[in-house]
Amino acid sequence: MEQAIQSMLERYRSDRTRLIDMLWELQWQHGHIPAQALPPLAAGLNLSVLDVRETASFYHFFRLEPSGKYVFYLCNSVLAKLNGFDAVREALERETGARFGQPNPDGLFGLFETPCIGLSDQEPAMMLDKVVFTRLTPSKIADIVEQLRQGKTPEEIANPAGLPTDQLAYVESMVESNVRTQRPIFFRGKLDLGTALEQMLADEPSQVIDSVTASKLRGRGGAGFSTGLKWRLCRDAWGESKTIICNADEAEPGTFKDRVLLTRSPKQVFFGMVAAAYGIGASTGILYLRAEYYYLKDYLEAQLQQMRDQGMLGCNIGGKAGFDFDIRIQMAAGAYICGEETALIESCEGKRGTPRLKPPYPIQKGYLGQPTSVNNVETFACVSHILAEGAAWFRSFGTAESSGTRLLSVAGDCSKPGIYEVEWGTSVNQVLRMAGAYGAMAVQISGPSGDCVSVEKDGERLLGYEDLSCNGAFTIFNKQRDLLWIVREHMQFFVDESCGICVPCRAGNVDLLHKMDRLIAGRGCQQDLDEAVQWGAVVRNTSRCGLGATSPKPILTTLSRFPEAYQVRLAKPSGPLLPSFDLDAALAGYAEASQALKVKLETST
Repeated sequence: MEQAIQSMLERYRSDRTRLIDMLWELQWQHGHIPAQALPPLAAGLNLSVLDVRETASFYHFFRLEPSGKYVFYLCNSVLAKLNGFDAVREALERETGARFGQPNPDGLFGLFETPCIGLSDQEPAMMLDKVVFTRLTPSKIADIVEQLRQGKTPEEIANPAGLPTDQLAYVESMVESNVRTQRPIFFRGKLDLGTALEQMLADEPSQVIDSVTASKLRGRGGAGFSTGLKWRLCRDAWGESKTIICNADEAEPGTFKDRVLLTRSPKQVFFGMVAAAYGIGASTGILYLRAEYYYLKDYLEAQLQQMRDQGMLGCNIGGKAGFDFDIRIQMAAGAYICGEETALIESCEGKRGTPRLKPPYPIQKGYLGQPTSVNNVETFACVSHILAEGAAWFRSFGTAESSGTRLLSVAGDCSKPGIYEVEWGTSVNQVLRMAGAYGAMAVQISGPSGDCVSVEKDGERLLGYEDLSCNGAFTIFNKQRDLLWIVREHMQFFVDESCGICVPCRAGNVDLLHKMDRLIAGRGCQQDLDEAVQWGAVVRNTSRCGLGATSPKPILTTLSRFPEAYQVRLAKPSGPLLPSFDLDAALAGYAEASQALKVKLETST
């Protein structure tokens, strides 16, 4: 093993920032990361064994113990649980003979649950090695497990036609894109990126930034910061080298638009990164791709190579002397927190995905301490269209404060889930009609970290930074759904995904989850609601990062828009004790303690 690790270290040039890639390689070779591999790996990177273990133990998909030859990760999102999750879960246990989260005696199968894997439009879904399976049923599970027992690999089952993994046909045979609209910006056909590159290089770098600024493009990751301003600040920041990072870690439950952009328009995303590099003066590019999209990696690598062959990446891009820029793919390993840009940068450096304190901001000190611009997949795709069609053209769509369009990942209680492109300024009701969502009660805008709005009260509200800011997730729930259960599931997600670095998020969300459990059990009172608002404000205002700050929103926004859903679940006071106080449980503990003391006294005498 030591010789193999030494060979791996040589290939990665003992680069500490590539630790996550090396851990993936070890896991693909052995099925887990063997303990005996850690000392030579640590020595080769000039780290301690605890440093390596610290990184490996942080990420969901790294396994430090044998977990089975075939390891299933079944998505346990809210949408999965509303679409047959329980039956599929039971089928997995029945067909494999394994139990979720427990070692399998014969070592053949391992079963685990995992949060949203970017397939909300085709749940239930699961991961098996580097492939995914969608629209699962018990019969599909039985068939998959039987084929595994017969000796077929997960890849052979998912790809029976043997399509090359670096081709679009392979990706689309496994996962449907479900693009419902192809206007007015995205999915209209291929852009002439060669001509766009020529036009861009004819301008000065500052002019490229001017064009992006003039388009009024705002970041599509959720924060909505001016893209042109971010690039200008990064360009003006002092640093020996600069880096462009594309955040493709769309782990927000209900979001899958970046998956589709990387499937249908990857070169537009990469060209946007090239434009950013030219404007800012960067030489290094990183696509941070979530582990759940591993099946896209070969295809994206092939797209990058085509761009190198066309002179659009590498040295002297487009014949421009000195314009050197290339992109590497950094596979993530499962951590919602890495969607936060500083946690993402830490992960790119081969560390735990722990958010940094700000300031300094990434544009000042980011990757390896140098100025770094982190933008979202959709943002970079927008840039390609802006440079090809013009800032005024892009600005002609949308509203005065929200230019362009927005890709929506529409899922839930509707007849036509999928990807919709709408202009900013489109109402909630318009989207519901397009998606065939009738009888809708609530829409979760921007995923659990966003706003849950009432269709009755908010149906005519507009998507846009002036009203309902949206990061792309548009999840619909009808009137038959238990809203408090949905809120409870979303709070469980935040508890599970906290990086644990700060107390408000680590402990506060656990307390808020307990409040939801109490309310659902019929033991909640008005004081619980009042405290949920107070504690939620503490978590929002004192968490270390933006993701922690938004984690109480499932409770806070539903309390605001659906107060009646909470009021009908409150227990009526009966006597001086709060409904939450379980007298029987308290007395049971007293009885047990009394009995133990009695036995002890009798024994001593």
